[in-house]
Amino acid sequence: MLALTIYLSFAGALVLALLPKDRPALARWLALAVAVAGLAAALAGFLAGIGQGRTVLVDLPWIPSMGIRFLLAADGISRVLVLLTGIASVAGILFSWNIDHRTHHFFAFFLALIGGVYGVFLSFDFFLLFVFYEIAIVPKYFLIAIWGSTRREYAAMKLAIYSFVGSAMVLIGLLSAYATAGSHSTSLIALAHAGLPVSFQMWCFPLVFTGFAILAGMWPFHTWAPTGHVAAPTAASMLLAGVVMKLGAYGCLRVAIGLFPHGLDPWGFAFLGIGSWRDVFAILAVIGIVYGALVALAQSDFKFVIGYSSVSHMGFVLLGLMALNQIGLSGAVLQMFSHGIIAGLLFAIVGRIVYDRTHTRQLAELETMHLSRRLPFAAWAFVIAGMASMGLPGFSGFVAELQVLVGAWAANRWWAIAAGLGLVVGVAYIWRALQKAFFTDLQPTAEDHPKTGWHDLGAIAWPEIAGVSLLLLSTLAVGLWPRILLDSIEPAVQSLLAGGGR
Repeated sequence: MLALTIYLSFAGALVLALLPKDRPALARWLALAVAVAGLAAALAGFLAGIGQGRTVLVDLPWIPSMGIRFLLAADGISRVLVLLTGIASVAGILFSWNIDHRTHHFFAFFLALIGGVYGVFLSFDFFLLFVFYEIAIVPKYFLIAIWGSTRREYAAMKLAIYSFVGSAMVLIGLLSAYATAGSHSTSLIALAHAGLPVSFQMWCFPLVFTGFAILAGMWPFHTWAPTGHVAAPTAASMLLAGVVMKLGAYGCLRVAIGLFPHGLDPWGFAFLGIGSWRDVFAILAVIGIVYGALVALAQSDFKFVIGYSSVSHMGFVLLGLMALNQIGLSGAVLQMFSHGIIAGLLFAIVGRIVYDRTHTRQLAELETMHLSRRLPFAAWAFVIAGMASMGLPGFSGFVAELQVLVGAWAANRWWAIAAGLGLVVGVAYIWRALQKAFFTDLQPTAEDHPKTGWHDLGAIAWPEIAGVSLLLLSTLAVGLWPRILLDSIEPAVQSLLAGGGR
């Protein structure tokens, strides 16, 4: 069932690309039908895989002379991230219901991106994974460059350059591993068991990990992320934060850590207390957590607040990976799912429900609009989404971040203490944005009236209600019953740590 997610997405993208341009309603409903079918296949595959280990979905020769195969497989980590992609795709289409410029092309690029993401999460051949990884980046460029807003060409090009530089680093590392192994196979499983020399892993691991971590928004290579989030149309922002950044984190886990575990070993010397690549990347993750939160606290643009919060929350994913223990890695994967849902919800509220009605993202201007009375649905949806983002109990973020912090404490308590400061600042920037955008009594001046959009803001449409409900129910379901995902994640993580997942 899981392989169907790829085929359905690409087939839907092809059909939509060929639709007449004067049929926007048909394009919307067709895109939604394809996304719902993909979500159904993802959910069925997830439920069927509970209690199972890694299962091979498709294994066909592709380029036999090089040992390249069309190898699709899934374990608990893959199934959870495929499920996330299905949820994000349906929600993204619902929040794009107002797209009326080249509607069929928009949804064609959207589904092509989703198909590439599904492919990455299910590929167990590094060449196939790399192909899907690149496929996911190309539509993203066009979604931002054509349908974006603020400095869209600059943001699209910056995303493309950062992504392709990271991809080049990954490709160099993987080709070097292929040549060093001499196994004539590009299977991730075969390469993991090829006995790559420790000295080789020591230099190849940071190359591949950094290449993937660029797309995960790791500091200091994070600057493309807030710019891209702000410029992208709402659905593209949701996908960028919700699933595209997860491609980088997934590559860090599945490829960099899975193939080059000895790259995390101590160097044999220490400088300023740093004695391994594990220390280096854990410190960068902690800096990203605190820096992203502090910069979000200082933003005047509502969407930039959410953009920098994504950098901060993705830092928890990278920190959980560097914990290198069962609870830390499980928390990192759960944080991938949780952040994908919550960030998508926040971007939907800010970019679609608020901005499309008020035509401003400036918190100073939103202060005078009394949105808690004029858009009560948006206000209370943001209250709940904000609580989820802060990691309050009952939401998925609480369980995920708690596991990451416990895992980090076991590895190095100073990492956990510093990351905890980021959580405190996270509460501050969410409450600041909430108060300024929705719950102030500040009155507009006579000059402010025309520029702050003091007009009828319009009713909330059914696609917006459906999209918010889907994302809120997802974060609440996992927060109240985390075992629904952890029962799949933990065996896969345990297998990876023991070497069986490699």
